[in-house]
Amino acid sequence: MEVALRTAEFPLLSAIIWLPVIGAIILLLLPRRDRLIRWFSLVVALADFALTLPLFSWFDKDFAGMQFVEKHAWIKAWHISYFLGVDGISVLFVLLSALVTVLCILISWEAVTEKVKEFHIALLLTSAAMMGVFCSLDLFLFYLFWEAMLIPMYLIIGIWGGPNRLYATIKFFLYTLVGSVLMLVGIIFLYLKAGTFNILEIMQLGLPYQFQFWLFWAFFAAFAVKVPMWPVHTWLPDAHTEAPTAGSVILAGILIKMGAYGFLRFSLSFFPVAAKAMMVPMLLLSVIAIIYGGIICLAQTDLKRLIAYSSVSHMGFVTLGIFSLEGNAVEGAILQMINHGIVTGALFMCVGVVYERTHTRAIKDYGGLATVMPIYAAFFMVFTLASIGLPGTNGFIGEFLILLGTFASKRWAAVLGALGVIIGATYMLRLYQQVFYQEVNPKVAGLPDVKMREVLALVPMLILVLLIGCYPTPFLGFMHASVRALLEHVHQAAGTTLPISEILKEGLHVVLPS
Repeated sequence: MEVALRTAEFPLLSAIIWLPVIGAIILLLLPRRDRLIRWFSLVVALADFALTLPLFSWFDKDFAGMQFVEKHAWIKAWHISYFLGVDGISVLFVLLSALVTVLCILISWEAVTEKVKEFHIALLLTSAAMMGVFCSLDLFLFYLFWEAMLIPMYLIIGIWGGPNRLYATIKFFLYTLVGSVLMLVGIIFLYLKAGTFNILEIMQLGLPYQFQFWLFWAFFAAFAVKVPMWPVHTWLPDAHTEAPTAGSVILAGILIKMGAYGFLRFSLSFFPVAAKAMMVPMLLLSVIAIIYGGIICLAQTDLKRLIAYSSVSHMGFVTLGIFSLEGNAVEGAILQMINHGIVTGALFMCVGVVYERTHTRAIKDYGGLATVMPIYAAFFMVFTLASIGLPGTNGFIGEFLILLGTFASKRWAAVLGALGVIIGATYMLRLYQQVFYQEVNPKVAGLPDVKMREVLALVPMLILVLLIGCYPTPFLGFMHASVRALLEHVHQAAGTTLPISEILKEGLHVVLPS
């Protein structure tokens, strides 16, 4: 899979990644004046988001290769480079990461009152690491950003989270660390085999099938935990429940997308034969996640845990689309990652709005909010309808493309996956009925409606829900060329393969350079 490059005259990607880091360093030097810190962080985040806009306007949608490329020698002895670039698979995630950072600062304006400086430093560093993951074209650099993201996220949950935050942070850290260590082993094997950390060169190697098979699962360990796929999903509900609102928005909006992005960027590109051979097991795991996550949602009594488990179900649709290995489904999966980040991030922001007022997440403590907070109820209704995939919202087009492509590839998986749409409508509409209708609960009587700051945080999400839902063409246009090239690479590489039983019997035979 030979990938063409277009270098950047201006180091735009570096500016996008390192501006939040510079902002975090300056924050260290600022006096502890909460208002100053919040405004400075917001200005940095807005400036960073402004830097991402040229990616949207200057991106060549007909070019399948990497664009805005920067490459500089870094550690020559190990063939490590500072190598950045984006294509149609990654560019939208950079834009979404920058937007989510701005909204997290807005939604945390009054919610975070202790260690305000440290909170915003952690938020900016998390943003930089996330965008570094999506831009890295060197495996060593990618792994650094991948691991660097854990530290500030660990602190955000562990310091500013709920009463059980220590348990949630340790569980989150251990799950992701174990997966990352296994991926590191795979990266070392790849380096010993290829003699380079250059992602684009490794894509072109044509690795032996047995090698691909074992390394596919090494990388799977890290990506499946991040998605999270069933059965390694149990860290997510705890992390979401205990995280502050901004932490939940980052987890839902960006962090769990990195697992699915890893499947696209590495599992399909590096190990195309193994990916195609593992198609049925991966589809089966995806279907289980869709149905299991939805059924578990029906039993939840906590607002944040319900939305967290819904993420397990929705991300099951994403992996279903990716491993169907069909063009419509893969494009639908990428779009659905963006959609999920928008909708679920907005739902967590909505939960944060009422939690700041009531300090309870129990569904039974609400009721009649449509009467008390009508503007808030309207926002929540739109995001609820988007979550269940109502036509005209962004959730519909993503799920439709995934099921359409999967039906053409594996009909049984599409039919079973469609059950998740029905279950999703059941638990989300029931949630809305319990929280916003019925009699007004005395605990919520007299609550003020959304403030202007909260409206400013929710409106961008509302616009994207309707824009993508009614006119998805510009967003899908980014993906066509890159997805087509990726799938051609997978299908051309997948020839005759050994049975899995033979691979397990013979073990991993790797010819390492002397």
